[in-house]
Amino acid sequence: MMNTALFQTMIDKYDMFAYTHHYIFGFTFKDNVYMVKTTSKVLPYILKLDKASRGQGYALRFLPTLDQKAFLLTLGATLICSKLFFEEQVSNSKYNKGEIFEKIVTEQFGQEWKKDTVPFTDGGDLTVNNTAYQIKFEKATFTNEKILARM
Repeated sequence: MMNTALFQTMIDKYDMFAYTHHYIFGFTFKDNVYMVKTTSKVLPYILKLDKASRGQGYALRFLPTLDQKAFLLTLGATLICSKLFFEEQVSNSKYNKGEIFEKIVTEQFGQEWKKDTVPFTDGGDLTVNNTAYQIKFEKATFTNEKILARM
């Protein structure tokens, strides 16, 4: 049973402190990798309240179910690459799936990617036409209770 009050409070607080309210979500579906541009309005429908690392309380994570992926597809998701290509990129790199997804998306927008550690309160991962986006791939953690409590 999910604590819906805590879930909504964490989303609201995250959204309040977030530099941007625009997102590019990545997910696998039927042997392909997709991306969809959307806003924070979808967060309650696609995020999950999950246990965070020890001592961090709960975490907000992007762990889309099949139904949530189907929902994201209806928002105009576009095909990025095959799952096989994506997994090859990850295995031939020192970067994780989220970083490789961010790299592929950034390059698709004609920009050069470099790894950064800009906090979600200070900037997006990619700016296109003066809109900053946070980029999240499935299994991404948005934040946790400990981080939000410090704000």
